Amino acid sequence: MTRLQDTPLFERSAANPILTAADVPYVVNSVFNPGAALVGDETVLLVRAEDLRGISQLHVARSADGVSNWRFDPEPLLRSDVDHFPEEIWGCEDPRLTWLPEREEWVIAYTAYSRRGPLVSLATTRDFHSVQRLGPVMPPEDKDAALFPRRFDGRWAMIHRPSPLRGGAHMWVSFSPDLLHWGDHTLLMEARDGGWWDAGKIGLGPPPLETPDGWLVLYHGVHLTAAGPIYRAGLALLAREDPRTVLHRTDEWVFGPHAPYELTGDVAQVVFPSGWVLDEDADRLRVYYGAADSAVGLATARFSDVRARVLDAPTGSGLDEARA
Repeated sequence: MTRLQDTPLFERSAANPILTAADVPYVVNSVFNPGAALVGDETVLLVRAEDLRGISQLHVARSADGVSNWRFDPEPLLRSDVDHFPEEIWGCEDPRLTWLPEREEWVIAYTAYSRRGPLVSLATTRDFHSVQRLGPVMPPEDKDAALFPRRFDGRWAMIHRPSPLRGGAHMWVSFSPDLLHWGDHTLLMEARDGGWWDAGKIGLGPPPLETPDGWLVLYHGVHLTAAGPIYRAGLALLAREDPRTVLHRTDEWVFGPHAPYELTGDVAQVVFPSGWVLDEDADRLRVYYGAADSAVGLATARFSDVRARVLDAPTGSGLDEARA
C-alpha cells in the first residue's frame, strides 16, 4: 500500500526559476526569499534583492497570474534607512507578509541586519507602494518571524526563531497587545537531535495559514553534512485557539532541493519557502521560495493533499520521537 509520505506533495513550476537577478531593474547579485500576498487581482512578491556590496533591500514584484510577466516597482519598498533605523545597517532581509483584517493592512516581518546580528523588525503597508516601519521588536539574534492574522485572547501572536549561545535554534511564539511590545515568550517547536533532516536548526517558512483543522505551518530544517548544510521543508499543525500547542509534525521533509537552480548558487542545496498564496476554490496552494540563495522558485500542491499529509503526521511536536 502506498503511504501518503511516498507521494510527492509539491510540483515545481515549469517556469522555474520564476525570478532571477536579471529581472531586477538595477544590478544585483541575487534575488530570493520572497514574501507573498494576493492584492486585488495581482500576486505581489516582496523579494530580497542582494546588491554587489552584499547588502539586501526588499523590492516589490507584481504579476497577474503569479507565475510570469513580473513587473518590479521602480524603487525598493524597504531600503536600509540607517539614519532613522540603525539596526538596518547591513540590510533588510527575508520578509513574511500577513494580512490583518482587524487593521485592514499588511504587516511585514523582516530581518534587520544590525551590527550585533540579525533581529526581527516590523513594518505595515496597505498597498505595497508606501510603508511605515514599526521598528525592531526582538533583539539579536532572531529571525524567521511572521504574525498570525488574528488575535488570541486580545493579543497578537508571532512565531520567530531566536538563536541561543548554546544548543539548537528552535521556533518560539510570543504575544503582544499592540505589535510593539512583545512577551510571554514560549518555546513552540524544537529542532530535533542527531541525524534528522531538521536537527540543530529550524525556522518558520510562510506565515501560519488557518484551516478547519488548525494553523498550517511550513517550516525549514537544516541538516549539516560534510559538504555543507541542506535546507528542506516540513509541515506542522497548531491548535486553532492556542497556537502554542503543536497537534501534528511530519517526520519526513515534504520539499527539498532537487532542481539544478536549487543545488547550485550562492548557498547550494537550499529550498527556503517564505511565502504562499491559497486559492481555496481551485484547491491550489502556491508556495514561493528562495532557491540556493540566488533565485525565486514556485511550487504548487493541492491544498487538500497538504492538509491530509499533515493530519497523517505524528501527533505532538515530535520531541519524544526525536529523543528516543
